[in-house]
Amino acid sequence: MSGSSHDIFGRAPVAQPALPGTYGEAPPAHRLHPALRLGPVKLQVSNLDRSVAWYQQVLGLVEHDRQGDVVSLGVAGAGEPLVVLEHRPGTTPVRPGSRLGLYHYAVLLPDRASLGRFVQHLSDIGARAGASDHLVSEALYLQDPDGLGIEVYRDRPRQEWNRVGAELMMATDPLDFPAVVASAGGEPWSGMPSGTVMGHVHLHVGDINRASDFYSTALGFDRMVWRYPGALFLAAGGYHHHLGTNTWAQGAASPTERDAQLLEWTIVTPDAEAALDSVAAAGFARDGSLVRDPWGTAVRLVSAP
Repeated sequence: MSGSSHDIFGRAPVAQPALPGTYGEAPPAHRLHPALRLGPVKLQVSNLDRSVAWYQQVLGLVEHDRQGDVVSLGVAGAGEPLVVLEHRPGTTPVRPGSRLGLYHYAVLLPDRASLGRFVQHLSDIGARAGASDHLVSEALYLQDPDGLGIEVYRDRPRQEWNRVGAELMMATDPLDFPAVVASAGGEPWSGMPSGTVMGHVHLHVGDINRASDFYSTALGFDRMVWRYPGALFLAAGGYHHHLGTNTWAQGAASPTERDAQLLEWTIVTPDAEAALDSVAAAGFARDGSLVRDPWGTAVRLVSAP
């Protein structure tokens, strides 16, 4: 997320509690199931061993599986990985913001204490990170060795979220580091804790209206925040966002086959087939369970109850 204004509407907002059903704009046809969740992201990296070591040391992920040049990483004891790294010969790192596609993927911690432990861990190892309070969440931002963006965050309880009209209130405010660290109670970081999941994906796109056409009208996400400067946030089931899109890299090209990049991200939902049919009916190409947005970013839809 980017920007510095607390009031994303350009005026003094009249905030009201974001009670279920009081916020968001539903798509005109297919609407994604409220039980939707996100699965793993698959990344193309330039140096597999370097990336695996970084993800283990900095993020605290563990190796789940290794098949040749593909390594799956996730939370210890979890059945599904969070990140799949694939090395392709000739891949080179990218400068953040120089390509469309991935802005960041976001790992959701189970509570504020976990975020506090992670903040202290980053300080202890000398890792650099950005930070923001988004009203609905508190977040840290990092780049992996290839320049691929990562957010690690915790959600505020939904009863603390607010709206203005039908639009959920989000912002980019300074993070209260002392309070976040104090929430850890002095407990040390011991890796990504149980209950950590993939929270959302945020993409650089070429045009917000076209992004809305694809991800809301065709795929079926609700629009949650649409007046944040240069951005649109979308979700299912009343979440603040499973997907962010922005034009902050406007003018950049889509990744080439040699760029480090997001190869695909995953939506797990009971209505995967209906969503895929909706995308195809809107005139977008479908390849089995995979669809691509207008800038080539691939999303895989997986059916699960």
